[in-house]
Amino acid sequence: MKSLARALTAAAILALAGATTAAAAPPFPHTITLPGATSAEGVATGAGATFYAGELFTGDIFRGNLRTGAVTRWIDAPAGRIALGLKADLEHGLLFVAGGFAGQGYVYDLATGADVAQYQFGTPPGSIINDVIVTRDAAWFTDSAAPNLYRVPIAADGSVGAFTTLTVSGPAAHLSGAFNMNGIAATPDGSTLIVAHTADKTVYTVNPSTGASAAIAGADLPNVDGILLEAGRLWAVQNGSNQIAELQLSPDLSSAALVKVIGDSAFQTPTTVARWGNRLVAVNAKFDTGFPPAATSFEVVVVRR
Repeated sequence: MKSLARALTAAAILALAGATTAAAAPPFPHTITLPGATSAEGVATGAGATFYAGELFTGDIFRGNLRTGAVTRWIDAPAGRIALGLKADLEHGLLFVAGGFAGQGYVYDLATGADVAQYQFGTPPGSIINDVIVTRDAAWFTDSAAPNLYRVPIAADGSVGAFTTLTVSGPAAHLSGAFNMNGIAATPDGSTLIVAHTADKTVYTVNPSTGASAAIAGADLPNVDGILLEAGRLWAVQNGSNQIAELQLSPDLSSAALVKVIGDSAFQTPTTVARWGNRLVAVNAKFDTGFPPAATSFEVVVVRR
């Protein structure tokens, strides 16, 4: 009996120690400040807890850790570059960056931050390269000022080739506002693209072979900006609304139903979104303070899905 009592006591002590350790473990950061940033717009997640965020008006790229909150200015971009949407291509070790009002796109080496390629997609001011998605064999960039998508091929060895232009037809081609096609996502096989249309307050499908587009019924999304597609769910950032809408898409992508709206007191004009486990990672652009923004700090915000 004494040995049993000792065993039970030891087990209780170990359980208590484990509970104390768990209770003492710090929570993941809710907000992570980008040190020295004077603007922000794009965010992407990488390997493990790594994230990348762009400084809009300098084109610089920050790299940080979502578990610890540590973050540094990783890429000091050449003068004249701009950074909007970002996407990390882990398979090929590349980071793709939409070059916004410069009409450009950039490709960096994920291991070193070195330049891999620069593209001149359009001519400013008639071109605003706003966001990018990576499929199995290409990166696709949106243009908010022209009815075009730009395709950069990615070879199996990670090399990138000359871009081609896909002219979009149908409703997604509308040039009805200052910002038209914006955020972009793709089905896992790359056979269908989905673009957010800020001016039309909705999202459309686009055929990557023909450019033909179609409406996704029920996707009522004022202020829609960056989007994320996974397993039939679409998360859409609504920047001026300070929220992220979660939609369930029909199997044929012809319709959508609102599942829930994710709001957070830390949101201040979030623009783009990425996933990290069961969390969403957004970045505050703070366009409510002006354009360029008059804010003195810019943050990445982490919320539960």
